[in-house]
Amino acid sequence: MGRDFDPIPGKWYEDLEEESLFKVLTVDPDEELVQIQHEDGEIEEFDLDIWHELDLDEADEPEGWSASEPYDDDEEDEWEDDEEEEEDDWDDEDEDDWDDEDEDE
Repeated sequence: MGRDFDPIPGKWYEDLEEESLFKVLTVDPDEELVQIQHEDGEIEEFDLDIWHELDLDEADEPEGWSASEPYDDDEEDEWEDDEEEEEDDWDDEDEDDWDDEDEDE
């Protein structure tokens, strides 16, 4: 059995038995769940008991890592901010058109 590491979100680990790399995405201490993303992009979730049974070593991020990150609440916030800006722009344009119509009458 390898060293016993605590799962840390954002850190990479190597499963020595499976000879595979993965990144810890989230750790839910209340549910005792760990969510990981394998080097090929596949996402997996398992409980902390299984985590502690794994033969792991810390690893560096693989070169050329380009798998997309899973859905993130921050990304939603950014999207909502962009959408609000677009709505504000539309509202401003609409107000300008309203003023133009008044001048024509």
